[in-house]
Amino acid sequence: MALLMAASLTTMANATISPALPGLERLFANDPNAAMLVRLLVPAPSIAVAILAPFAGIVADRYGRRRMLLTGVGLFVLAGCAGLLLPDLPAIFVSRLVLGGAVALIMTAQTALIGDYFRGADRNALTGLQISARNFGGLVFISLAGWFAVISPRLPFAVYGVAALFLPLMWKVIVDPQRASSAPGASPQDNSPIPSSWGFALASLVLLQAVTNMIFFVMPTQLSFFFERAGYDSPVITGSALGVLMLSGGCFALLYGRVQQVIGHVGIFALGYGAMAIGFLLLAHASTPPAWFLAASAIGAGYALVSPGFVTLALGIAPIRRRGMAGGILTASVFIGQFCSALLSTPLIAAYGYEELFRIVSSIVAVMSIAAVLKACAIGLQVWKGGTPTMEWRPAAKQVSAPRPNSGE
Repeated sequence: MALLMAASLTTMANATISPALPGLERLFANDPNAAMLVRLLVPAPSIAVAILAPFAGIVADRYGRRRMLLTGVGLFVLAGCAGLLLPDLPAIFVSRLVLGGAVALIMTAQTALIGDYFRGADRNALTGLQISARNFGGLVFISLAGWFAVISPRLPFAVYGVAALFLPLMWKVIVDPQRASSAPGASPQDNSPIPSSWGFALASLVLLQAVTNMIFFVMPTQLSFFFERAGYDSPVITGSALGVLMLSGGCFALLYGRVQQVIGHVGIFALGYGAMAIGFLLLAHASTPPAWFLAASAIGAGYALVSPGFVTLALGIAPIRRRGMAGGILTASVFIGQFCSALLSTPLIAAYGYEELFRIVSSIVAVMSIAAVLKACAIGLQVWKGGTPTMEWRPAAKQVSAPRPNSGE
């Protein structure tokens, strides 16, 4: 539960203030750079995460995860709530960078702890629950922020104070596991990945995850402005649409473990990217809120299906003593993609419009889905001919889980 609470802060960090963006732009209209600065407030934490997360991973491997996680949550509360009082957009932007530093500590420690505490099917299940926690947390936090934004565009910053309620449980139950090279019941995959291959495989996952998040983050950074241009300028509409996005993702993430066992990782990627492509295509051609909500539901479901695979595969191939570093690099790739999303999508919107942007994004994700289908066919053909796949994309054999460390042992 403590790890899932930490996971829920990820979506909260960036997208919580999305419904307030038009109001913040009006509030600071006297700032000549208001249009760009306001749009960068959502992905701003990504800059700090991208820079700090790999270093946080190295620190986590050397000094442990517990202190890093608790420090990150405390800093998260202070930096997140700072927007309630800060006087101008540049100051708020700086506070968002500090918030990103907190997120780097939280996500790196949390990802490494998942690898330390769980193995095999348990780890697959928990990575799905992690994405579900992010989405259900986003549903609550973003919907609440939408209502708060009606009262004041500053009020959504107060939502970050919720993280303070998580600290007591984390303080009580999160412990650093013993840093042993092996553990009873550990699998060879956990303890001795192939040194010559795991670095390249991790780099591939990192790149794919960055692109995936760059595409997905078009939703929280641009959706409110798309609705406003269409004549629906209420923050409640944006909050509701993003709430549907999170609810759909949360529900489908709960199914990740079962679906992955049936169709494997490549099948999950094909299905998830296909759903995202359909959602963006519908968003490009729809003109009513119900259709927009349906599109958001498809995008959320697809993203929730593909996201756990990055963590599961990375933790499976990284050596035990490098899990913190792997978690840090994965964390950095998520937020690099998020930050690049606003930088790339805003000029495209200025040149071609929102509908054309959604068509372009839909085409890119459709190609990714087709590539996954072709990969699945290649693996199936190789297995049918009696060969062994070059990379273990299918579920591993059932493993015996090692005892999980806790404060009572």
